[in-house]
Amino acid sequence: MYDLELHRLRSAELRRTAEEDRLAREAVRSRRAARRAEPAGGGAPAAESHTDRPRRHRLPRTA
Repeated sequence: MYDLELHRLRSAELRRTAEEDRLAREAVRSRRAARRAEPAGGGAPAAESHTDRPRRHRLPRTA
C-alpha cells in the first residue's frame, strides 16, 4: 500500500512539473512571436544584437 501511495505522489508531482514546463515554453513562444511582430525600434534593423555593446574583434590565432 505504501508503494502505491508513493507512486501516486510521484505521478502527481511529475504532472505538475510537466504543466509548469508547458506554460513556460508557451510564454517564451508568445514573447518571441510578439518581438517578431513588432517593428524594429529606432530605425535599427531587427537582426541586430539586443545589447548596446559593440562587437569585440579578436586577434588572429598565432601559429
